[in-house]
Amino acid sequence: MYSRHTVSRLLASLGIALLLSGCGNGESSKPSAEIQAAAQQLLPADKALADIYTRSCKSCHGTGAAAAPLTGDTAAWKLRMEKGMDTLVDNAINGFGGMPPFGMCMDCEPEEFEALIAFMAKGQ
Repeated sequence: MYSRHTVSRLLASLGIALLLSGCGNGESSKPSAEIQAAAQQLLPADKALADIYTRSCKSCHGTGAAAAPLTGDTAAWKLRMEKGMDTLVDNAINGFGGMPPFGMCMDCEPEEFEALIAFMAKGQ
């Protein structure tokens, strides 16, 4: 059975995701066709991380939905990475721009978010 806290987090994330699904972060530069194609194919080497990425991250970071930076688009990730990993993990947990809280990964730990962010920023 799910705890009340888990259900609350899920409902909050789903509601925010629906409200913010059309929101972006105001950036307008479009990645190249090569980056767009690569982003749809990239997966973390670690199987557990690849499973999380596929179910929770890829739908936006593999396509650019909701103005998400594409996986492997180092130019798009550069300014974000300059904010520091702690800030990026905090953004993933609390939501930021068009990304809902927990980035649709209700059971992810901060260390998993950090590994996923590092993967998406480098595409490897």
